[in-house]
Amino acid sequence: MSSAFSPGRWLIYGVLTLAALFFLLPFYVMLVTAFKTMPEVYSTGILALPDSLNFSAWIHAWSAATIGAASEGIHGYFLNSFILVIPAVIISTAIGAFNGYVLTHWRFRGSNIFFYMLLLGTIIPFQIVLLPMAWVQGRIGIAGTLVPGLMMVHVIYGLAFTTLFFRNYYVGIPHDLIKAARVDGAGFFSIFFRIMLPVSTPIIMVTAIWQFTMIWNNFLFGVVFTQGGQQPVTVAINDLVDTVTSVHMWNVDMAAAIFAALPTLLVYLIAGKYFVRGLTAGAVKG
Repeated sequence: MSSAFSPGRWLIYGVLTLAALFFLLPFYVMLVTAFKTMPEVYSTGILALPDSLNFSAWIHAWSAATIGAASEGIHGYFLNSFILVIPAVIISTAIGAFNGYVLTHWRFRGSNIFFYMLLLGTIIPFQIVLLPMAWVQGRIGIAGTLVPGLMMVHVIYGLAFTTLFFRNYYVGIPHDLIKAARVDGAGFFSIFFRIMLPVSTPIIMVTAIWQFTMIWNNFLFGVVFTQGGQQPVTVAINDLVDTVTSVHMWNVDMAAAIFAALPTLLVYLIAGKYFVRGLTAGAVKG
């Protein structure tokens, strides 16, 4: 009983609490600013609570904020991000599962070289792929589009990560199980769908959350490979902040940023425990 309230334990809790408050401070500033009017923003400190809950900035950001040359809000761009993210996550996760399955249980000559080349893709900066991707999109006529243009970019860039996740997870599945299935007459797809996928829920969750976060929060690919009404919400927020007006509306900027952050926040709140379980399962089995 005494060990539960030891000074060392209280010190750890204190440090963790301070760290949590430190990292949550920017979100707190964004939240209170979004509920203030502009006179309040200029007359009160950034940490001060608003006099009342004012939702005008939220309404302005969602449906009436000036972005670029149009007065339309971020709601259309918010939908663009969902149209982009959902198929990109599904496709990159599915291909990564197949790749990981092949690289662990259906070895072929040069499979290790192929894997190391994919592994190299996890350390390639975004900027390096911009020109090659732009050239390819121009050649096949999908430049400037959200789907399939930008979606293809995220799928291709994410394959290195998804393949790595599934390959490291599938290494922990006994190869004798696969051999036994082959002896019983099961083929490539039968083994994958009946044996591998049913035990892959943890790593599927890890990969899906990872890809969702990476794609939703990405700004560089969105601003380079899309234009106009095809842009994702991250680009729309940047355009909103850069809009030249007589009075900069900080409360609207903060409300728009919170709108954009909500999907990833909800994903981690709802599926965060599965993400941790998936990472743990892969670590133990690997």
